[in-house]
Amino acid sequence: MDITHQPTTHILLTDIHQLPDGKSAGFSITIDKHTLELFVVNFRGCFYAYENHCPHTGVNLNWQTDQFLDITEQRIQCSTHGALFRINDGLCEWGPCVGQSLRAMNVLERGGQLLLRLDA
Repeated sequence: MDITHQPTTHILLTDIHQLPDGKSAGFSITIDKHTLELFVVNFRGCFYAYENHCPHTGVNLNWQTDQFLDITEQRIQCSTHGALFRINDGLCEWGPCVGQSLRAMNVLERGGQLLLRLDA
């Protein structure tokens, strides 16, 4: 889903009902002609967001549209080399980037909507 950013601190990503528990979704946001690729995971009713960028190779993590999780839906998995990251903090637990972390993004739920918070 492509979203063009207007000057504001919060950007609407999606309605929370569009992202059920155990699922993930990718977003592409244009900010001042630069594109930010990120994804959100709903894990046990909490929303976690990360930049869609592997710390090992720099590639996007998803292996298909909106598919960022391993088969158990308990870890984020890199499509290129299979590295596994914890959902709650983005720390790599297995693969060539062990000990490195995904870059977290700030999201919040307000009125049934999921918002990305961009700090100036």
